[in-house]
Amino acid sequence: MKKHLLFALLLLTVEYAFSQEISYRSATVGWNPDSLGNQRIVASYTGDGDVARLVVKWRRSDTNPEAKRIIVVDKHTGLTVNNTRVSFVSNEKGEILFEPVSGKGIYYLYFLPNRNTGRIYYPNSVYLQPTATADEKWLAKLQRDVPVNTVAEAIEGVDAFNTFTAMEVIATEEETAHLLRKYRRRALLVFPESRLLPVRMKERLPYKWIQSGPSSHFEDSVSRGEHFSFQLGVYAIKKLEHLSVAFTDLVAASGKKIPAAALSCLNTTGVQYDGVAFSKKLSVDAAKVQSLWCLLDIPANTEAGRYTGKAVIATAGNSPVTVQLTIHVTNELLADGGISEPEKQTRLHWLNSTLAQENEVLRPYVPLTVTGKSISLLGRKLTLTPTGFPAQAESYFTREMTSLKTDPENILAAPFQFNVYKSGEATPQTWTNHTFAYTTQTEGTVSWKALNSTPDMKMELDAAIEFDGFVQYTVKLTAINDLFVDDIALLMPFTKQAATYMMGLGQKGGFRPPAYQWSWNVAVKNQDGAWLGDVNKGLQYSLRDEKYTRPLNTNFYLQKPLLLPTSWGNDNKGGIDIKDAGHYIAVNNYSGSRALKKGDTLYYNFTLLITPFHTIDTDFQWKTKFFHKYAPIDEVLKAGSTVINIHHANEINPWINYPFIEWKKMKRYIDSAHAQGLKVKIYNTVREVSNRAYETFPMRSLGHEIYSPGPGGGYSWLQEHLGKDYIAAWFVPQIKDAAIINSGMSRWHNYYVEGMNWLVNNVGIDGIYLDDVAFDRITMKRIKRVLTQNNRPGIIDLHSANQFNKRDGFNNSANLYLEHFPYLDRLWFGEYFDYDNNSPDFFLTEVSGIPFGLMGEMLEKGGNPWRGMLYGMTNRMPYDGNDPGPLWRVWDLFGIQDSEMLGYWSDKNPVTTNNSHVLATTYIKEKSALVALASWDSTDVTIRLKIDWKKLGIDPEKAVISKPFIDKLQDAANDIPANNLEIAYRKGALLIIKERN
Repeated sequence: MKKHLLFALLLLTVEYAFSQEISYRSATVGWNPDSLGNQRIVASYTGDGDVARLVVKWRRSDTNPEAKRIIVVDKHTGLTVNNTRVSFVSNEKGEILFEPVSGKGIYYLYFLPNRNTGRIYYPNSVYLQPTATADEKWLAKLQRDVPVNTVAEAIEGVDAFNTFTAMEVIATEEETAHLLRKYRRRALLVFPESRLLPVRMKERLPYKWIQSGPSSHFEDSVSRGEHFSFQLGVYAIKKLEHLSVAFTDLVAASGKKIPAAALSCLNTTGVQYDGVAFSKKLSVDAAKVQSLWCLLDIPANTEAGRYTGKAVIATAGNSPVTVQLTIHVTNELLADGGISEPEKQTRLHWLNSTLAQENEVLRPYVPLTVTGKSISLLGRKLTLTPTGFPAQAESYFTREMTSLKTDPENILAAPFQFNVYKSGEATPQTWTNHTFAYTTQTEGTVSWKALNSTPDMKMELDAAIEFDGFVQYTVKLTAINDLFVDDIALLMPFTKQAATYMMGLGQKGGFRPPAYQWSWNVAVKNQDGAWLGDVNKGLQYSLRDEKYTRPLNTNFYLQKPLLLPTSWGNDNKGGIDIKDAGHYIAVNNYSGSRALKKGDTLYYNFTLLITPFHTIDTDFQWKTKFFHKYAPIDEVLKAGSTVINIHHANEINPWINYPFIEWKKMKRYIDSAHAQGLKVKIYNTVREVSNRAYETFPMRSLGHEIYSPGPGGGYSWLQEHLGKDYIAAWFVPQIKDAAIINSGMSRWHNYYVEGMNWLVNNVGIDGIYLDDVAFDRITMKRIKRVLTQNNRPGIIDLHSANQFNKRDGFNNSANLYLEHFPYLDRLWFGEYFDYDNNSPDFFLTEVSGIPFGLMGEMLEKGGNPWRGMLYGMTNRMPYDGNDPGPLWRVWDLFGIQDSEMLGYWSDKNPVTTNNSHVLATTYIKEKSALVALASWDSTDVTIRLKIDWKKLGIDPEKAVISKPFIDKLQDAANDIPANNLEIAYRKGALLIIKERN
């Protein structure tokens, strides 16, 4: 008996020795993670025989580790060992037996193998389940006791980025329980932590904190002028409510101070993306970890020395917890605040930035001017009623969209009417105006307020217009008495010409239907308004309430849709009715019947955009030829391009929407391009951000402020390091770049603005390429300001895939992004736009940008070059499909930069055809013209040109019509007869008309 006890004790001793703490490191030589996963145990077998037994205390944080396969590979041969058996697996430890086929030596145990079950750019890693591979003979040998004869030397990640940090190595349940017993009388424990080791787990304590224990002291060294940050890790022993952090001054022995105002907690205070300061009270559930990221701005003139102070963590119903802070300020002065070392989390301070918030007028816009109740802006005028609503909106743009005129055209046929229909009454109640006053009159913003009432309702109206034509209304209705209403509605009376076209509310861009009815369904429709207009005048509007938040877009709308406005939506009773009312087009936005109690308040808010925004800059279109690819400078020059767009997933801009890691390579490339007269723009937007961002885990500590809630999943790195509660986004398989969806409007936009400013001043970018947009016009204005600072070009082009589909809520790209158009220089619409099976009015409204003062390009399958040229569009170099180079050469041969563009929509266009399905746009200059023809007929046709020679400015007796050669598009031809021109189905022709010498 004693002998057996001694043997058992010996086994336990050996097992303990073979399961000691192991190191976590990255492999010096990686492996293929697509087949084996990202993690492995490096195990050393030192025994004899044909059974190796390993007990590993791996401290894993992943869920259901017992349901994941373990693959054993012999390092010597590189072959998989089939004879394996997993005896026990938990998060804390595992026991694995395998056949050491090469005898003593190293064996690798891959414990997170997975395969992709999703799409290539939207993967979903599914972890392989355990499977029996051992043969019966080998398994029979396991019946006897097998001593632990294998030691785990290390747990390796496939590379440094995948390697688990100390913040991901879990404490055992026993260790956690022991800690809680020791501190059972406390509500929370604090674990101060370095900025270099961001807290990663929310559900478990890291083993590192078991080893160190909680502490009431934090100490670190900083430089003068540094943007310093540190963590206070909080473990909630019981649920914590209203958590806040306060700081004292940091005081040196000399009496010198760093004021408490220099300290803040990112998790409890900050500045929103719109510049408004906020504070919030955190709640932390019991047995959860919350990292509090604290920011400290060290003034540049701080005297070197040791400074001490306090951080006080308060929670409801508990005694405050004080952490002593000791900060050693060195003599080193950081000119950039440490921003050049983002791995030290110095850029977290960008999250509270107010850079470029001032609403200064940007070019080409002009300051707002007020005359009575009329407010004038570039090319437009808004006149108000005494109640504060629009009485008239006017446009001074010509139909050619290249200049302004003195006689405006009306957009409205009559003033807006805000109608309240009391139950049983056929006519709306009459509003009495009590006050109207301008509250702000600056060059960039004019705001006003009005107080109106009926016997049953009080209306408090606050509104503002900005220099670009954006108008925002807050309409607060309060019931004076109990009442029942049949409807509360806003009637917008458009002139018929100003409602020629329509886009939005489930309608593709094109001619407005004679009548249209729409109802709310935010769960599946990203729709809350529309644009109605003509080429040179129009109005977009959106219906909102006080709870409006921007939804997700571009593949993700259904995961965070619009919130149904309580007022306009009214439990889906509301809707929009558009119809011909005789001398005007009535757009009635109704909300339906409801009962109101005295004091009930509803917000019938709405926004307007008066279009166009500015005239078309055709010269920019002809001179700016994008090369949309990272390529050698010589290749770009040879193509005839003038501006390079650097996408992501390449050597100098590898990580999506995080262009800060390889910035030195980017700068070298941009410098060389500038030396050759080229401009360079980069891909950088907000919607998703690479998992390579240094700030990933600090931002995760902010809950759902920056990262959207979601089902998790996606690429394996996300599952192994984020765990859950996120939305996986775009993935680049070549470099394993896995993006995470942003939540919408957040302080990440402050970071984005600061980041763009840094790229302009330190890397020299000439603009940005936006691939869809997930921020609002406030951020867009800020971006335009930092990009154009010091007279820099600040070129912004927007690409969008067609949003008119189920996953995007059937919105229109142009309608969705119209608030950004005032600050764009080019459109690129885009994937899934059908250029062959849509009408000219679709091209004009949804693709071209012309009714808004922009021009664009085509993408899908290279576009339709004939139809595109009606709007001055080609596709983009060097995308697949139609090479724009030959068309560009015709532009240069003709001298299109000196021409005036007269589209088929212009009364001044001198060239038309006898076929209404074959349209013409003329680019006219002295004694010559370039005529673009494109057909929408259902077959090949023969047409006759109808030329107004007087408008054309060419003597018909001397006129010569020819076809220039365009490679792969048309052959050259001279002396073409104007009355017998063959046009192929879905194609067209490019003609040059000029006088004979």
